[in-house]
Formats: sequence, C-alpha cells, structure tokens
Amino acid sequence: MNETIDDLTVQFEENGQIIVNELDKVVLSKGLWTTILFRYQQWQPEKDDFGPDVYAIRRYKKSGGEYRQQSKFTISSAEQARKIVDALSSWIS
Repeated sequence: MNETIDDLTVQFEENGQIIVNELDKVVLSKGLWTTILFRYQQWQPEKDDFGPDVYAIRRYKKSGGEYRQQSKFTISSAEQARKIVDALSSWIS
C-alpha cells in the first residue's frame, strides 16, 4: 500500500460509533517526515455528545510506502492553544 498524506487522520470509530471526530487538519510540512496539525473532538459517553475541540500536532515518518507516527503533542484546551499562538506570534514579529 502506498499511503498518502490525505490518508492520515485521527478519526476513529468503534462498533460504528465515531469516538474521535476529526474536524480539520493542516499539513505543516511534507516529505519523508511530515507534520500535521489536527483539530478534533472526542466522544463523551456520559454526556452522549462530543467534548470541546482538542488540537494535536503529529509527526510522521514515511517508510516502505506507509506513514508511521513518530511523536505527538496534544493541545488540550483553547486556552493552551491561545498561549501557544501568542508566544509564537511574539517571537516571530
């Protein structure tokens, strides 16, 4: 199988129920090493609904036609995401 970047997802189903619902993704870098920023929600059975948006940066290495996840960092809240954006914005400007 020759996997492409478009095939990479955090979407996950179990017994026909979506457990992790991918909302969006942005490819930050491509090549043998690929970095993707995902936006998603996780199913919360106790609420019978999806939780708040969560963000994750995942790094993949392509080998033998397949991407293998090498590392990940989960941004667990909008507040944490804003702090990251603010810090990067101040460093870049």
